[in-house]
Amino acid sequence: MRLPNLLFTLAAAVVLLSQCESPPQPQVRQPRQGSGQFMLGVDFLASRNFDLLRGRRVGLITNQTSMTGRGERTRTLLQRALGGGLTALYAPEHGIDGTVVAGRHFATQRDAVTGLTVYSLYGDTRKPTPAMLAPIDVLVFDLQDIGCRSYTYISTMVVAMEAAAECGKEFVVLDRPNPLGGWRVEGPPLESQWKSFVGQIPVPYVHGMTAGELAMMTAAEHWIARVPKLTVVKMQGWSRGMIWQDTGLPWHRTSPNIPYATSPAYYVTTGILGGGSSIDIGIPGSSPFGIAAATGVNPSSMLDYCRRLNAPGVSFSPYQNGGFGGVRLSIHPRCGADLTALDVFLLAELNRQSGGKVLNIRGDKLNLFNKVYGSASLYNDLRRGVSPLHIVAGWQRYNDSFKSRRQRYLLYP
Repeated sequence: MRLPNLLFTLAAAVVLLSQCESPPQPQVRQPRQGSGQFMLGVDFLASRNFDLLRGRRVGLITNQTSMTGRGERTRTLLQRALGGGLTALYAPEHGIDGTVVAGRHFATQRDAVTGLTVYSLYGDTRKPTPAMLAPIDVLVFDLQDIGCRSYTYISTMVVAMEAAAECGKEFVVLDRPNPLGGWRVEGPPLESQWKSFVGQIPVPYVHGMTAGELAMMTAAEHWIARVPKLTVVKMQGWSRGMIWQDTGLPWHRTSPNIPYATSPAYYVTTGILGGGSSIDIGIPGSSPFGIAAATGVNPSSMLDYCRRLNAPGVSFSPYQNGGFGGVRLSIHPRCGADLTALDVFLLAELNRQSGGKVLNIRGDKLNLFNKVYGSASLYNDLRRGVSPLHIVAGWQRYNDSFKSRRQRYLLYP
C-alpha cells in the first residue's frame, strides 16, 4: 500500500508576530532594517560596540560553534572588546571544543584560548551554581542549536536562565539560525513525567524556533521557576523560510556526530530510532544518523518498504554491514517529508522485520528512549501493534495548537 503524501508534507502557515508579555518583560535588540545583509546576534551586538555589556562582568556560555560571521570565536571577540569585563566561560555537553563524546561528563578547566576558567555545565552539575555565577553580572548564551528538542544545548540555556534569575543575574541570548528553518514543527509532545535534560521544555520534538524565541517563550510561559531579566539580540536578515544553506555561513560541527549542515535533518530522522536495541544508525562511522538498520533485517525488504512511504525529498538505498540490514538515507536539505514521522515508521518496520529485537530494551536504555521521545507511549504502542500511522496522527492536534501558541514569541517573518 502506498501511504498518502499528506502524511509527510509540512503545513505552510502564516505566522503573525506579536509582542511577548512576560514579567519581567524581555527586551529585544532590533537590528537596523533595510540592508538585507545577514547578521548573527553576536555580529549585531558588535556593530553596537557591545553597549549592552560594557562596564559589566560578563559570563559566556560558549563552545566551538560560537563564531562570528567572519569566523572569529565569540570569546576572543568579547575578550578583546571588553578586556577584563569577560570574567568566566561556561561549556555545555561535548565541552568548549565540541570533542567530548555524547553523555560523557567533563570537569571545569582553564581555556587555552582566553586563559579564563571554563565552568563545566555537563559534569557535577548541569545548572550553574551560585559559586559559578559569583564572578559575573550578566550571563550571555551563544551556542548553535540544531532545532530538535532532545539536543541538549537548549536545555543548557533553560536551566542557566533559571540559575541566573535565582542569583540576580541578567541573561542575554545572542540569537542564531535554526538550521532546519522556522516552519518545520513535528513530533510528539513532552509529557511532564518525562522531563529531562534531553527534553527540558514542553515543545514538539521539532519546534521550528530559534534559541532567542525559545528563551522568550520559556520566560513568558513560566517553564522555569524563576525568570531573569532577559534580552534577546536578534539576527538581521533571517526569515522563517531559511535553512542553514541560505545563510552563507560555514557550518561548525556542533558535536562529534553533527559534522555537516545537513546533519540536523538526519538526527531528527533516526535519533529516536537510535534508542532501540540491535540498531545501526551510522555511529560510529562517516554517516552519523544516516543509516536505519537492525540485526536480522533484509535490506531489499526494508528498501521496498521505505520506497512505499513516498517521503518527498528522501531517498533510500540498501545497506548491509555485518549482521545489520536496512537502508542508507539521502535527505535533501529542503525536503518536504515529516522527518519525525519517518523516524517512527522506520523504527516500527525495523522492529517488525527483526522479530521484535529492536524494542527488546529494558532499564536505563528504555528510560532514555522514553525521555528522548517524551513519553512511554511509543514503546508501549509499537509493542502492542499500534500502527505508526495512528501514532503520528495523534501528534497533529498538539502541533497545530503549538503553532498558534508560539506565534507571540516569533521574532522573524
